[in-house]
Amino acid sequence: MKIYDKLVRDRIPEIISETGSIPITHIADDDEYWEKLKEKLQEEVREFLDGSNFEEELADILEVIEAICEVKGIDSTQLRQTQAKKALARGGFKKRIILEQTN
Repeated sequence: MKIYDKLVRDRIPEIISETGSIPITHIADDDEYWEKLKEKLQEEVREFLDGSNFEEELADILEVIEAICEVKGIDSTQLRQTQAKKALARGGFKKRIILEQTN
């Protein structure tokens, strides 16, 4: 038996069952869901940093971000507007500027 205690995508229990294993699951309450979303974001970012399939890992990160937006009541359009506002005020990362120090 393997112990996971982590948030998984909705179809994972079904996929596990199809392999002949029996998944033991429960539905998180609001507090546990919020904590597990934060853990999942950290997990996905680690996988992105350690991996080589950047598109897949970014897709996983985006999925978690969308779930966080839903929990926190942030509309994706609102999120993009906030992103654009910050980019206008502070810039993006396209110029690849590395700040070495200040005097």
